[in-house]
Amino acid sequence: MADRYEAIAEQFRVHGYKLTQPRRAIVQTLLGAAKPLSPAEIQQRGQKLYHELGLVTVYRTLELMELLGTVRAVHLADGCHGFAIASPGHTHHVVCERCHCVVEIAGCDLGDFLDTVAERTGYAITGHWLEVSGLCAACQAQDAAEHTHDDSIDATAR
Repeated sequence: MADRYEAIAEQFRVHGYKLTQPRRAIVQTLLGAAKPLSPAEIQQRGQKLYHELGLVTVYRTLELMELLGTVRAVHLADGCHGFAIASPGHTHHVVCERCHCVVEIAGCDLGDFLDTVAERTGYAITGHWLEVSGLCAACQAQDAAEHTHDDSIDATAR
């Protein structure tokens, strides 16, 4: 975690931004999160590190961090979105529809598809965003355990 914190701090410095106490609290909060956090969740958790952290500061910092490529918005199945620390380079996300756990996938093999889209539409494609949703292994295991439990109750009731 210390390496990721230093990499983010370096991005702030390289681009001429200061890593103020409120910004440090936001970065540390995001680094410590197991799943994407909403701005309100970031504020609430971040106030444990910097008690004066305001929601406007959270939004402005997230906007800056998106610009610097250190955080990414993650759109969740419930229509809301949260924010997660981004790895360097081009990545995409797989998001669990139930627990909102996010796994980052490095690399991208959409070149041929994007070429076809550009050809069909006449657009000059300048970027893309891809997010995949499903159920993580833990939620699948929970479903299987519940299903097994339900089957044993049905068998006992007969």
